Amino acid sequence: MKLPFGNNAYVSKRKIKDYLLSQTHPVGRLKAKFFYSIGFSQKDVKRLEQLLLKIAEEDVVKVTSSEYGKKYIIEGLIQSPKGKSVRIQTVWIIETGGKHPRFVTTYPV
Repeated sequence: MKLPFGNNAYVSKRKIKDYLLSQTHPVGRLKAKFFYSIGFSQKDVKRLEQLLLKIAEEDVVKVTSSEYGKKYIIEGLIQSPKGKSVRIQTVWIIETGGKHPRFVTTYPV
């Protein structure tokens, strides 16, 4: 199954800059440590956004429901700035009644 309304998927640049690539965010700093270790930095916000949107085109591996909507888990490969292919798991949410999948978070696999 593909991500419903996948053509409407979006990733907030602020989410990338202030969370995934933030070395000071209480939770995000752990994700930033991972991304920095494979060569990403604050200058790679646009590149990471494009890579995450590309993963949104892959098959959904799991769906869960929450009080806010449905979460879709999708795995895929990204090419790091160091030239390394890395598999990550992404989480997207479509809020109840919505038609715009929003990127929530990512985990290394």
